[in-house]
Amino acid sequence: MIPLADIQHANDWQAQLRNAVSSGEELLALLRLDSQQAGLCAAASADFALKVPRSFVARMRPQDANDPLLRQVLSHQLEMQPTPGYSDDPVGETGDAITHPGIIQKYHGRALLVLAGACAINCRYCFRRHFPYSDNRNSRQQWREALQHIAADPSISEVILSGGDPLLVADRELAALTKALAAIPHLRRLRVHSRMPVVLPARITDGLLAALTGTRLQPVMVVHSNHGNEINDEVEAATAKLGDARIPILNQAVLLAGVNDSADTLAELSEKLFAAGVLPYYLHLLDKVRGAAHFDVPEQRGLQLIGELENRLPGYLVPTLVREEAGKPAKVRVRGA
Repeated sequence: MIPLADIQHANDWQAQLRNAVSSGEELLALLRLDSQQAGLCAAASADFALKVPRSFVARMRPQDANDPLLRQVLSHQLEMQPTPGYSDDPVGETGDAITHPGIIQKYHGRALLVLAGACAINCRYCFRRHFPYSDNRNSRQQWREALQHIAADPSISEVILSGGDPLLVADRELAALTKALAAIPHLRRLRVHSRMPVVLPARITDGLLAALTGTRLQPVMVVHSNHGNEINDEVEAATAKLGDARIPILNQAVLLAGVNDSADTLAELSEKLFAAGVLPYYLHLLDKVRGAAHFDVPEQRGLQLIGELENRLPGYLVPTLVREEAGKPAKVRVRGA
């Protein structure tokens, strides 16, 4: 394991965020790996910056260029190979789905608020790695206009806080936003999509819990973990705090070649998630975003893996295999013939 002695404030999530690794060379040095052996590519880092908290690096296996956590974050030379069918907007989020700056409405009854244009970690397969955040991030001044837009549409019953990562927003500002949303009578639920409970578990503060539970809205936390090695004692402590606050926790994973494309790996992930109080929810086929083609797993292989999980796990531990398709009114469930 990588020592964390260089983190001065282990419980200060903002200090950890400032101290995140942003250099591929430093990341590989921490893991005692050669740049050429690992496939590090400066051009890929320039296209989409490398960023990973040191607490996440500590869960990687040193001297293993194929470590499944490393593969998710290292800017790799394969990202620069042009691949037909891959684009900057694979799920159609920059066209008609944007009904107001910072609001994405793809599905009936739900509105997604883009609260931040950055994440605590940059995952190389991210479908928003080329998203125009500068045009569609709600600044604090724009939140009022977004709230007015939501209030004027009684068909919306659930608001989804997203980004980037919405938990980059400070507790006090999130509390103000949730109270304003709760004042809109037709809203019922507040959903938060965040990787931070997994990659930066110190983010689950008492102030955050108060912000999420301090109104009449039912909060739901959707986290993102792709491999059982991501879940350690600190993550379990964070999810326990969410559970104690009676916040349901669901997990969305992405099926990734070389990371979790085996039944053993996916079964272990489901078991570790459930032990941490998290229910496996979706397993996504890869969104065909430019730079991520090397992560693709064929649909038929995905169906085979789900079949294997169904044969060895109780149904509540088997995620639903889905894909996103631009223009569809909901996620598309992938089924066999």
